Amino acid sequence: MELSKRQETILEIVKHHGPITGTEIAGQLGLSRAALRPDLAILTMSGMLGARPRVGYYCTGKEPTDFIASLLANISVAEAHSQPIVVKESSSVYDAIVSMFIEDVGSLIVVSEGGYLEGIVSRKDLLKAAMGGQGLNKLPTNVVMTRMPNVIVTYPEESVVRAAEKLINQQVDSLPVVVANKVGNEEKFQVIGRFTKTNITRLFVQLAGK
Repeated sequence: MELSKRQETILEIVKHHGPITGTEIAGQLGLSRAALRPDLAILTMSGMLGARPRVGYYCTGKEPTDFIASLLANISVAEAHSQPIVVKESSSVYDAIVSMFIEDVGSLIVVSEGGYLEGIVSRKDLLKAAMGGQGLNKLPTNVVMTRMPNVIVTYPEESVVRAAEKLINQQVDSLPVVVANKVGNEEKFQVIGRFTKTNITRLFVQLAGK
């Protein structure tokens, strides 16, 4: 969140003279109270200014980064994830390479019938298979993928901050978004989305525009 020059000036006035009323701030800036109202609303909603009835505005000490951090902490993966890009575990490595090229992604989520997570296949996995000289049309994707339970996942209710930490710590470009279902005596993860570094970037752009 980038402050305007006027908003920065308002913060300085409140920092040195607060608590101070909106009318008094407007007087120092040579503006009407109505003209100042949008700026005061933004600074108050961001948490950088506090307001007490019949007392006035005061500085809270919070920075714009604090505001963004608090917003991110309240955003769940369910609100930010993308559609999953999947291939069936029985698909050939050739088909997986074609899908990766068409979708322009760095990895594919490998699923069984019913959309249950079986693994992840990366660009590096497919490159290794191609360099191996094997028949790519006959080699199934599940032979070269990273299998469960070695796949890092995220959940719809998890915060985007926690999901971002997983991306960074595990050095991967995306996470399957899953929900747990009981299938017979086994718990399986049904894939409902994917959470990527692009999702995080999009969030920051949206927040910066608030």
